[in-house]
Amino acid sequence: MHNALVVIPTFNEIENIENIIRAVFNLPDGFDILVVDDNSPDNTSAIVEKLITEFPSQLFLEKRKGKLGLGTAYIHGFKWALQRDYEFVIEMDADFSHNPKDLIKLYNACTLDGLDMSIGSRYKTGVNVVNWPMSRVLLSWLASKYVRFVTGMNICDTTAGFVCYKREVLEKINLDKIQFVGYAFQIEMKFKTYLNKFKIVEVPVIFTDRTQGESKMSGGIISEAIFGVISMKFKSMFTKYEI
Repeated sequence: MHNALVVIPTFNEIENIENIIRAVFNLPDGFDILVVDDNSPDNTSAIVEKLITEFPSQLFLEKRKGKLGLGTAYIHGFKWALQRDYEFVIEMDADFSHNPKDLIKLYNACTLDGLDMSIGSRYKTGVNVVNWPMSRVLLSWLASKYVRFVTGMNICDTTAGFVCYKREVLEKINLDKIQFVGYAFQIEMKFKTYLNKFKIVEVPVIFTDRTQGESKMSGGIISEAIFGVISMKFKSMFTKYEI
């Protein structure tokens, strides 16, 4: 068992899952992987189960009964990690939009530099996104600007989903009180980390859009992020807000 766990949520990632797992395990720094699969119709979980026989001490699988949302998948993974002795937990997509080699950068920021949360940032040093249409780049970049303005967080990439958490952060945040299930989940986790005065750093990375499989982005996810941020900020100012 290593001291860092990579949590990878999956839904229909059969084209990517074996390659991403092998890419992580080929890194010089050791990481364990937990795949949280939402009953993928393409049998993603069957590929993971086959690989567990090859990596029995490093690879783990949690199968859920249906598509329950990105946020709940990560919370499931966080709770799984906290029941064990992992000191660091890292969120990462299965589709290679997050470069597995950058796991070492995020890990080192927390282990060597003593930070509590490290964010793989697309916008810390400009716009580092590959293969996205300009409309989506603008939407994502403006969304992060909007969230930064509303919340007051000094974070350039507030919607990033490539994040390393120190164990203490996940122990401090009440995971049962996380409200959002889509991409707004990423904003809420950063906001609560910020309100708890943990040390946060952005590590510049290059984000490359998936080449295999289908994107999970939808209008409902975007709406949750836009309107949920205002509600979240309002509650933190005028009501007892669970952080």
